Amino acid sequence: ASKATFVFKKQNYQLFVLSILVVAIGFILMIGKEDLYSFTKITLAPFVVVVGFALGFVAILYKPKPTKSN
Repeated sequence: ASKATFVFKKQNYQLFVLSILVVAIGFILMIGKEDLYSFTKITLAPFVVVVGFALGFVAILYKPKPTKSN
């Protein structure tokens, strides 16, 4: 019987979950009706969302160093 192998390693999944959380935080920063043109909503939140998506690409492309297994 052959052992099933995953395409991504644990670190990739951790980075991907972190990227989802960062994107969610960015969208949470955009919520609200008052002060539509505040720095948080017009500058900070979109930047946080873009950083989250960039982290998602890193999570997909990152190749962890192989570990020694017995």
